[in-house]
Amino acid sequence: MLGAIAGDIIGSSREFNPVKTTDFPLFTEDSTYTDDSVLTVAIADCILNNGRYEYFLKEYGRKYPGAGYGGMFSRWLSTSTYQPYNSLGNGSAMRVSPVGLAFDTIEEVLAQAKASALVTHNHPEGIKGA
Repeated sequence: MLGAIAGDIIGSSREFNPVKTTDFPLFTEDSTYTDDSVLTVAIADCILNNGRYEYFLKEYGRKYPGAGYGGMFSRWLSTSTYQPYNSLGNGSAMRVSPVGLAFDTIEEVLAQAKASALVTHNHPEGIKGA
């Protein structure tokens, strides 16, 4: 989980300006957290508090509105519904690391990864990503 968040912050300044070398500073003045870190923390908080993924994702998303969410997720945040929107993007994979940390068996991890994805990424590819 810490690696996912560190990687998000390190990569944030290069997302639209990629480098072709391994010789670069890890953190720059432009480094910041993004939607991936925000939603990773939301998943962790949800697990720690035995909550519902959709409520925590929406709560955190609304609390950090400028974090760089995709269009479909942003639209989902602005609605009163908790229904998924069939995304097949990589967002479910980007936020799932707390699941691997919190659950002990492969069955639990896979079930919770799927549950965390289904909130928004209920397309089979979105579920596979998580």
